[in-house]
Amino acid sequence: SLSAGLDLPGRFLFATLTLMTLIAILVFIEEAVYIYRKIPSSKGSIIIWINAAAPVISTTSCIGMWVPRSTMFTDFTAGIFFAIVIHKFLMMMIKECGGQKMLLRRFENGRFTISTGPCCCCCLCLPRVPITRQTLFWLKLGTFQFAVFRPVLIFLSIVLWTNGNYVLYNLSPKGPALWISCFIGALTLFALWAVGIMFRKVRILLKCKNIIPKFALYQFIVILNQLQTTIINIFATQKIIPCAPPLSSTARGSYIAQQLLIMEMFLITVVSRVVYRRKYHDLEPLECAAEEPGDDKQPP
Repeated sequence: SLSAGLDLPGRFLFATLTLMTLIAILVFIEEAVYIYRKIPSSKGSIIIWINAAAPVISTTSCIGMWVPRSTMFTDFTAGIFFAIVIHKFLMMMIKECGGQKMLLRRFENGRFTISTGPCCCCCLCLPRVPITRQTLFWLKLGTFQFAVFRPVLIFLSIVLWTNGNYVLYNLSPKGPALWISCFIGALTLFALWAVGIMFRKVRILLKCKNIIPKFALYQFIVILNQLQTTIINIFATQKIIPCAPPLSSTARGSYIAQQLLIMEMFLITVVSRVVYRRKYHDLEPLECAAEEPGDDKQPP
């Protein structure tokens, strides 16, 4: 068994990481109960989904650490959940503005700046788009398509994997793994682009709602769960991470990614509890929209 093959420091590390995962789950449950009791259900359910991202990723990483053969399923589970959270974060920003109708009233003559990351941050010549019901629909569609198509592509990957046609670390042009990964990457960029466009417009309005720390936590989850894991897997497949019998390079890379994620998601879970637990005053009708970006006036 896995525990039998570990030395004393290894067992201590596994036990510590498992304890951190359990604490993260308990912190999230306590926070979810608080949100359920104190915040209206429509907004509270969205905030609970967003807060669940870190403990869910930590839990799947812990399961993958203890049961190495389940890594593919745990990574896919975390990927599906994260796709839904990206859409929920966009919806949370709209809800914090008072809903779609109130957002359109606040920015009646405003425009979206679409030359933002991660897709078009260098395309400064792109025109600014008027804020209308149609443009809001396209932004919501940008994140919703990711929440729909990523689970479909992951399901297809599992079907091909059970048939022996999908090999996770085989990035040959003749294999399906490369093309599925590229397609998921493109969908991810479009979803993150939609969230970035919305955040750039509402960050001043929602400053009194502490939206910047919330967005920073969301960005950390994106970078750590997607970029960090991808880089470690590339290092493992290129043998930059050496093998250590009985673990191959890819297995060691997977262990390193999982253990880092458990520690990082534990910290994000604790910080998220502090950020989302604060009590904020609701925006007065059209009051914050009239404030200039340089205005230092803040609610008590």
